[in-house]
Amino acid sequence: MDISLFDYELNSNLIAQKPCVPRDHSRLLNCTKEVAEDLRFKDLPSILNSGDVLVINNTKVIPSRLFGKRDQVKIEVTLHMKTMKNTWKAFLKPGRKCIINDTILFQNDLKAKVIKKYIEGDVLLHFNKNDQKVLKEVNYQGQMPLPPYIKRNEKNESDNQDYQTIFAEEDGAVAAPTAGLHFTDELIKILKSKGVLFAPITLHVGAGTFLPVKVNNIYDHKMHEELGFLSKNTSDIINNAIQNDKRIISVGTTSLRILETVAKLKNGIIEPWSGVTDLFITPGFQFKIVDLLITNFHLPKSTLLMLVSAFHGKEKTFERYKYAIEKKYRFFSYGDSCIFSRENNLK
Repeated sequence: MDISLFDYELNSNLIAQKPCVPRDHSRLLNCTKEVAEDLRFKDLPSILNSGDVLVINNTKVIPSRLFGKRDQVKIEVTLHMKTMKNTWKAFLKPGRKCIINDTILFQNDLKAKVIKKYIEGDVLLHFNKNDQKVLKEVNYQGQMPLPPYIKRNEKNESDNQDYQTIFAEEDGAVAAPTAGLHFTDELIKILKSKGVLFAPITLHVGAGTFLPVKVNNIYDHKMHEELGFLSKNTSDIINNAIQNDKRIISVGTTSLRILETVAKLKNGIIEPWSGVTDLFITPGFQFKIVDLLITNFHLPKSTLLMLVSAFHGKEKTFERYKYAIEKKYRFFSYGDSCIFSRENNLK
């Protein structure tokens, strides 16, 4: 399947540079009906029913963009996945000149040695301090790893809060699960009072989510691995809802990938799970768990747009995107959102 099938044109003035304030006043395009409906995110309770389950990602973004030196060369390091004790996969800029056994020096005597280079362009770094001290230094030295389409002339302290969901608890992500950015305490309170259930999962979103697909045939693309967890409590909530014919609503593509990863491994059943996933969802994928998907508007030619196209139907998805562009919705991480039904499940 050719990558050009997932391309579209977007005026740069529709790329959100800051979040909506308050968060739940962002726009929400309701795509659960034949005719798209323009709402605000605070209207979400009108779409959901008692007993529906919102599966949210409770990962917490760490300020994983570090700045160091190799000899006299300045190196920008973006950590994207912890693999073992004090060892992380990372992207380096510039990276081509770094070779195995090179050492990158940071503040406070923090050092990282390049111990492996991957064909995908990232490297494996081994730090000279234990996990707790590395994380402490990352939180002190690092900057929030904003995606490249969010332009900043200088460090913006408000991004430390803005680029973090209200559900954030588990340190480890280097990109926000952006569908969760629209929730507020007040909205959560209203949803719970209506009988909507919340079920947390963890997927530590990696920087690979920003990488463009560089192949013409999408099936030649290799997904980066991301670390995830699903607890017994969450599996019980989801299984009980399914048994009672209630809907499972994934808040974001990250939550969806965990749910469908587990279902694929467990023959359609949700069970407690931990591990890594490199699940690449493209049109033709058979979804087993998720009924509705809340997500932001994604980049052209991105794996996330392919996932949405698989879930809602490619033709219908692009109709919705065309409508959103005409109506001047705000796109990408700090932008507006939409709620999609699974293909052939429109009301």
